[in-house]
Amino acid sequence: MNLTKAALLVIGAAGAAWTQVNVGEQKPEASQPFTMTTVATFNLPWRLAFLPDDRMLITEKVGPVWLVTQQGEKIRVENTPPVFYQGQNGMHAVYLSPKYAVDKSIYLTYAEPGEYGGGLALARARLNATATSANLENLQVLWRQMPKGKGGQEGAAVAFSPDGQYLFLSVGDRQRFFPAQDPDQPEGKILRLTLDGKPAPGNPNFGKKGAATIPLIDPPRDTELAKDAKVVSTYTFPDGNLTPSETWATGVRTPYGMAFSPTGELWEVEHGPRGGDELNLIEKGKNYGWPLVSYGINYNGTPIPNHDTRPDLTKPVLYWVPVIAPGNLMFYRGARTFPQWNGNGFIGGMQTKTLNRIVFDGKGGAKTAERWDVGKRIRDVEQGPDGSLWMLEDANPGALIHVTPKVISPR
Repeated sequence: MNLTKAALLVIGAAGAAWTQVNVGEQKPEASQPFTMTTVATFNLPWRLAFLPDDRMLITEKVGPVWLVTQQGEKIRVENTPPVFYQGQNGMHAVYLSPKYAVDKSIYLTYAEPGEYGGGLALARARLNATATSANLENLQVLWRQMPKGKGGQEGAAVAFSPDGQYLFLSVGDRQRFFPAQDPDQPEGKILRLTLDGKPAPGNPNFGKKGAATIPLIDPPRDTELAKDAKVVSTYTFPDGNLTPSETWATGVRTPYGMAFSPTGELWEVEHGPRGGDELNLIEKGKNYGWPLVSYGINYNGTPIPNHDTRPDLTKPVLYWVPVIAPGNLMFYRGARTFPQWNGNGFIGGMQTKTLNRIVFDGKGGAKTAERWDVGKRIRDVEQGPDGSLWMLEDANPGALIHVTPKVISPR
């Protein structure tokens, strides 16, 4: 056997070990290698981001943004935008600009109020923070979902490209189902934008405009009723519909977590309906199938075709039946505090009240490692400056939790 054939066989064997699989039945570990310490509590906290001075910005779904020390001292950030707080909508995530050292800017994603419901907005503002005060100035909405309407599941995750030149914005399907497959509507898409919120060169349909007028529907009860959903109103774009030009990938449902791996792969995690949470490798121009296919079913029991029925659509790399209800996705980097986890991903499970470690092979494959029962609905998990982990609990009050290595007492 020549070396080329041998190498191909090795690659094939390695790939087989990373095949797509249901990991929903995984049992929690018997013990945890870490200690959890509650530092502060918040009203439905959603996302946190560390500043260079080691303090955190923490969003609450009800609207406020807080500047928080690692000891739990809080300063409310003034001049934040109004939000549409209802059900799954509200203030969502906060991110530091890739150029924060120069521009001191942060990005916010949130549901912006409208006359009929709300719509996802991406905004940027300059953060002015001192030892005793914090405020935003020059807040500018860079991108907004139009028309505004009813339905939760905004998505609202942002991932900056490794070169810091572009941002990826996840837009949920708003429980409206089939707009996720409509190239003229932003729902159910992963968008790739410039840092100013414009369509990014290199997108699959860059330069193309969509239909001038699109329909608005209210969330139907299931995928079958959605096929003939009543149109509530229509919306005409005043300056043209840029959705096709903005779109990187299609057919996602509730993309609450999105992050680049250390090897430069873009990964996304989303809620399924009744079953079928997904971990997806997001690639240019791919269609991830929602709501045409799913490994779950509608909440009322109405079936949805299985992913295996549509080989033309991209399957998830991992899926969960039953669900974990993922809160976010992050990648651990570095050799401090938890060096054994360098390069691994972490997903908080809200339904299962777990922290889940995922191992990635850097070639589009992933597999689960541990699932730890932490007893709390984990909305966010992030890495601190010293390599420890910080988690947010999806509750009111919801805890800010510091995760540090467990100290083993000598015998």
